Amino acid sequence: MHVDIITIQPLVALLFGILILILPRLLNYLIAIYLIFIGLVGLFPHLFTSAT
Repeated sequence: MHVDIITIQPLVALLFGILILILPRLLNYLIAIYLIFIGLVGLFPHLFTSAT
């Protein structure tokens, strides 16, 4: 099974939306975790390539 960021983002958004409805105080932490995760995924391909 091939899983990439395109398929993970909607699943994460759905999960976070359900959790926010159940626990509204969790909103700040979920958004912070999501943004950190997306930032790391965006930077990951560029960390191991060198511009020569």
